[in-house]
Amino acid sequence: MSSMIQEIFAFIVTTSSWVLVCSTFPTNYWKVSSVDGNVITTASYFSNCKDFPSMLALDGYIQACKGLMIAAICLGFFGSIFALVGMKCTKIGGTDNSKARVACFAGVNFILSGLCSLSAYSLYAHRISSESFDPMFVAQK
Repeated sequence: MSSMIQEIFAFIVTTSSWVLVCSTFPTNYWKVSSVDGNVITTASYFSNCKDFPSMLALDGYIQACKGLMIAAICLGFFGSIFALVGMKCTKIGGTDNSKARVACFAGVNFILSGLCSLSAYSLYAHRISSESFDPMFVAQK
């Protein structure tokens, strides 16, 4: 009984994390800069992905981040399906041995999905922070 509760809890946590990754992907604002002076002169500047006519016109690191996010979403979706089939409390999937193999495959999918999303977020954050702290960078910070 305890292992089924752990499986259900793990399924809920991994599926909710996949939903959160899915919710961050379709945002259009990729860079936000704000200039704060006194109360009167406050401005925010957005770098929007809609400004570009095609996906190939974006910077290379944004294309890489979007590709990694798409891979993370696809792997997480298939991981959720495999986890649902591999759980002991579901009636689909066959014997316990085949369910164990499917659950192991689901775990691998979730790990790869997490690594893809983590590397996409890290790549983007590194690029933004390195541009922000670079004194030779002349564009909007």
